[in-house]
Amino acid sequence: MHGTEHPSAWVQRWAHLIRPHGRVLDVACGAGRHMRFLAAQGHHITGVDRNEEALALAASAGQTVLADIENGPWPFAGQTFDAVVVTNYLWRPLLPTLMQSVAEGGVLIYETFATGHEIVGKPSRPDFLLQTGELLSASTGLRTVAYEDGFEASPDRFVQRIVAVRAAPSGEPVRWHLGSRRTIA
Repeated sequence: MHGTEHPSAWVQRWAHLIRPHGRVLDVACGAGRHMRFLAAQGHHITGVDRNEEALALAASAGQTVLADIENGPWPFAGQTFDAVVVTNYLWRPLLPTLMQSVAEGGVLIYETFATGHEIVGKPSRPDFLLQTGELLSASTGLRTVAYEDGFEASPDRFVQRIVAVRAAPSGEPVRWHLGSRRTIA
């Protein structure tokens, strides 16, 4: 079941950018692998998924919301989060909403399959594979901290990943030390 694996190395690497005790939204959270990881760091987690069985497993890590975000209304209209985390999920019509859900001073951590993946496994349909630079284009208005687009082995996959921040409430950009894994204001 999706969400029972270890947390993504990408999420683990960049979670330090989330403000302490931040409100985090895990989109298409599955059984909650990232919810558990981020809750253990003291964050307040909300996970959304359409799979009721998976959400039952995720519920121990935070609040869960059962919703079909592809065919129904966005359950978080008007809300923003200190972090929006998305892995192994792509629904293009939702991208602008996800970007708007990142609060001032907040961070987007996104990782999913990219063009090329069709030659090594599933998903293989273009609907579920990011085009080159697509996350960069979708996150216009946020400051890109890190971006990767390419092949990764073990397991073989083509991925695209981005970490992007929204300016802090004061209007000044969020500053950080990449090596220290701490945010400094």
